[in-house]
Formats: sequence, structure tokens, C-alpha cells
Amino acid sequence: DERLDVLTKMHESKKTVPAVIEFVDIAGLVKGASKGEGLGNQFLSNIREVDAIVHVVRCFENIDIIHVDGEINPARDIETINLELIISDLELVERRIQKTQKNLKADKRLQKELDLLLRVREVLEQGLSARTMTDLTEEESAFVRSLTLLSYKPVIYAANVSEEDAAEGGDNPLVQEVKAFAETEGSETVVICAKLEAEMAELEDEEKQAFLEELGIRESGLDKLIKASYSLLDLISFLTAGPPEVRAWTIKKGTKAPQAAGKIHSDFERGFIRAETVAYEDLVACGGMAAAREKGLVRSEGKDYVMKDG
Repeated sequence: DERLDVLTKMHESKKTVPAVIEFVDIAGLVKGASKGEGLGNQFLSNIREVDAIVHVVRCFENIDIIHVDGEINPARDIETINLELIISDLELVERRIQKTQKNLKADKRLQKELDLLLRVREVLEQGLSARTMTDLTEEESAFVRSLTLLSYKPVIYAANVSEEDAAEGGDNPLVQEVKAFAETEGSETVVICAKLEAEMAELEDEEKQAFLEELGIRESGLDKLIKASYSLLDLISFLTAGPPEVRAWTIKKGTKAPQAAGKIHSDFERGFIRAETVAYEDLVACGGMAAAREKGLVRSEGKDYVMKDG
């Protein structure tokens, strides 16, 4: 978040604390993983608890890097992985249905739950991801989410391109295939070049910037991916700044001021009276809090104020 660097300089802060998003890297799936092919899919349980999935899709040709299916075909690759996730979900739903049917004898209220589970199973059996169930009520959606189905989680497709394509904006025909598929699901596509990202990971921040400028790239693929992930999860940052530290605090879009204050300290939420806020752009334009206050840009907000990013 570039804003933190600006605020750190402005306040001569001793410490800068950015928002954190955690990525869990798991081994690639191959066709038949559910039947034990490749590494199998046992490790999928490791990502049942994640909030979203980043699906990396190969969009480059390179004879030195063998593709498991012998040719590059992003649409087929996406469908292969999605099918493995669906099969894994089917097993989970099947077990849940059996358990619910057993408990139904003692508790007739579970009928509603069973009916929904049967609907989910029907969708999965058609080879469709659970996230295609767009007609669920809020209550039904909450229940399906509680099942931790992999195919119900929101997805970002990361189109992995060659260095040449990354420098040219990365819009090759293979990327177009990924984008076309993502659109059918209402998902987003981010273009990255894993090879460049690996090289940049070895560099200091200033060197990294010079490296990107040399290639004519404005922002690294990883930065784009982080921002897209943050946005996908409906998250925003509010910022606090002063000489001790500058910090980005993560909240859900739509959070009100008292709950945002509670992120800093639970006492702040309990004893909330008002919050003094200023938009990041206004603060930077004025060059500091005192000037922003003089211009009347610092506002006093009450308990019903909905926080905005920055």
C-alpha cells in the first residue's frame, strides 16, 4: 500500500505496519487426483479453511518445461482442477447427507438442512461448482459456506505468462481463454509472470522498482494479485498515522466507526463517542493534519459513520 510510505515520511514515523494477507501454497492437482493420481488430493483439507482460492493457470509455451498433459490448454486445465475440487466436495457433502439423514429421525427440523444438501449434491453431480448456486437466500448461503466447500469459495484466476508477454501487458490468446472462462463465473483474472516475480523476490525495494521500470511494467504481478485478493474478500483499510507508527487496519466494507475503532482496541469500541477522520487524499494535499483541520477537511463522525478506504 503506497499510501503508507507517504504517511511514514510525512509523520517521520518510527514504524510502518501494512495490512496482512496470507497465501497458502499447495501442490498442483492433476487429473485423477481424487483417485490418488499424482500426489492425490488429501492435502486439499489444508485449504478448506481459506476465504478464497487463487488458481494459477499456465499461459506460456516453453519446450523446456513439460506440461503434464503434453500441451498448453488453459480452459482444459481450469476444468481439470475444478472437477477435482467438485469431486472432493461431493465426498464431503455425501458424508454430511448420511449424517443428517441419521439424525433426522430424532430431529425433524433437520429436513430443511437435508433438502439444501441434496440441492448442493445435485449441482456438484452435474460437474458444476457450488458457487454457481446464485439463487440461495442469505440463510442458505451462510449454511453452504459453513460446509467449507472448495468449489463455493470465490476464485481469482492468475494467468501465468512468459517474461516477454509480461512486458507487453500479458494479453496473449491463452490469457484471453482464461478471461473468457473467468467471466462465465463472474471471477477476476490477474496476469502474472512467476519467473519475474521469483527474480524480484531476491531484490531490495528500490532495485525492484528500477527492474519494473526497465521492463516498462507499472506494478508487479504480486502487488496486483494482493490487491485483487483484498478486494475479492470485500476488505478495505483505514489508516492511522503519527510519529510512533503508521498502520493499515483491515476491515470489511460497510464497517461502522465504533467497530473499526474496536480493531485498534476493544475499549475504543465500548467507549466510542466520535472519530476524527480525514480522507487520505485531503491530508496529503494539505501536507499535514493541522492544515487539513484549518481548511475544514477533518470531520467528526458519530456511531453510524460507515468507514471508507483510506
